[in-house]
Amino acid sequence: MQENNAVKYLFVVNPGAGTNSADSWNDVISEFFKESGEAFEIYMLPDKIDTEQIKSHIRKLSPANVIAVGGDGTITMLANIMAGTDTPLGILPGGSANGMAKELGIPLPPPEALKILVEGIVKPCDLIKINDKDYCLHLSDLGLNAHLIKYFDEGKLRGKWGYARVILKTLWHKQKMQVIVCTKDTEVRRNAFMVVLANAKMYGTGAVINPEGKLDDGLFEVIIVRRLAVGSLLKMLLKPGIFDPKKIEIIPCTSVQITTTRHMHFQVDGEYIGRVRYVKAAIVPGGVRLILPAENSM
Repeated sequence: MQENNAVKYLFVVNPGAGTNSADSWNDVISEFFKESGEAFEIYMLPDKIDTEQIKSHIRKLSPANVIAVGGDGTITMLANIMAGTDTPLGILPGGSANGMAKELGIPLPPPEALKILVEGIVKPCDLIKINDKDYCLHLSDLGLNAHLIKYFDEGKLRGKWGYARVILKTLWHKQKMQVIVCTKDTEVRRNAFMVVLANAKMYGTGAVINPEGKLDDGLFEVIIVRRLAVGSLLKMLLKPGIFDPKKIEIIPCTSVQITTTRHMHFQVDGEYIGRVRYVKAAIVPGGVRLILPAENSM
């Protein structure tokens, strides 16, 4: 920590995300601010994360900006904490996929991402409130992708081999679900492999599930994936591309209730929640303020 009463940047670091160690984050952040002398503090998350403790530390320190250092899960956790406050949330990508950073045009090399924190702009971004409790900033889904995340969390292998293994396992067990989707304007009943709540456009691999998605339009989209061949699934999970519009159905809305005939796997911004039969979601316009590249139009 720098010796200064006014802390401009509080870096909340998840040392368990990605491949960077706690020491390497300390080194790269300290080196970046060496010349400017900006006051900052680095808060290392423990193995057992206590969000109330983080909230208390933020209130006590009262930093000008809070920076999430980690993957999508770390960003979402801090977005939940910073929701409804005036304090901007910045992103220093440190996860495996970094889907949210890619979505927002934040560069992955730490020095370049740190530069965005200093030279970027602050924009209000929407959140999706899930079941009157959790906030989603990026993408949540029921079905196949959530099942894959569960397998990946349980597996001991990481990297490409670990991912390939869980993909094969997910493909072997993939099942369709019967789902009822109710918005303020419509009700549809479908058989689907996945139902996505999309505040953003794409997954961390670059697969675009929601081409029209914007984080500041006061809407989110429900995407029903009705058909999914093995080749399409692999493309979605492993490399950039746009979903075949003939195989998905997109419903823009401000709120939705989703009911399935049996319990299905559910994830929020890359964090596996469990098996559910009911999900309620509503948009929270401008729910969190993000530090973004100056050229970002969302």
